Amino acid sequence: MKTAFITGANKSIGFETARQLAKQGYYIYLGSRDAANGQEAVAKLKAEGLTNTELIVIDVTDEASIEAAAQTLQQKIKQLDVLINNAGISGGFPQNPSTIASSVVRNVFDTNFFGPVNVTRVLLNLLKQSDAPRIVNVTSGLGSLTLHSDPTWKYYNVKGAAYGPSKTALNAYTVALAYELRELPFKINAVDPGYTATDFNHHSGTGNITDAAAIVVKYATLSPNGPTGKFFSADIKDQGESPW
Repeated sequence: MKTAFITGANKSIGFETARQLAKQGYYIYLGSRDAANGQEAVAKLKAEGLTNTELIVIDVTDEASIEAAAQTLQQKIKQLDVLINNAGISGGFPQNPSTIASSVVRNVFDTNFFGPVNVTRVLLNLLKQSDAPRIVNVTSGLGSLTLHSDPTWKYYNVKGAAYGPSKTALNAYTVALAYELRELPFKINAVDPGYTATDFNHHSGTGNITDAAAIVVKYATLSPNGPTGKFFSADIKDQGESPW
């Protein structure tokens, strides 16, 4: 049975991604910062008959917590087939570049950028044991500098100094990591699930969680001839490649 580890999987898109992958037969390690919330999420999945799910407590902003989660996984499995870096925070809006506190920017980057960097690093050896390792870094269209420079883009006016830049940095990391591991069977991509109605945005999004998770699952289960080092978005026609 293939294995997957998903950060921030106790609710919203992460939870639905866990559900969809579990239905495809993956054994899901559901990452949650809060143990009680994580246990509740696992219980919901098991109530649906998805017994191939298990909680791993992890705070992606705490390197000791990341190391502990990695040690727990290493005791349970010999290989990890899928890593989905999904945990993220907005930092609150507005995020005016001229007035935002640097502490807000740091907090957002700790979760959205340094979190994936550290989680990936400590789990890389497990991923290398897989015949077909996949990494999905969940990003946002707000991380696209090209789109932010286009006045005709529908989200052109949605700019800030923390959330979008943290995703731009994550996109850059995705490119660099994919290049470093290009000779191995990794498929590593940045995936934007689109503006989805979740707690994250007070349910103001226009997309639904089922469709958002489906695009994440799509790139987490790529065939050997699939793309790597790319940026895909639900807001692009046919969930295609987004400009950087």
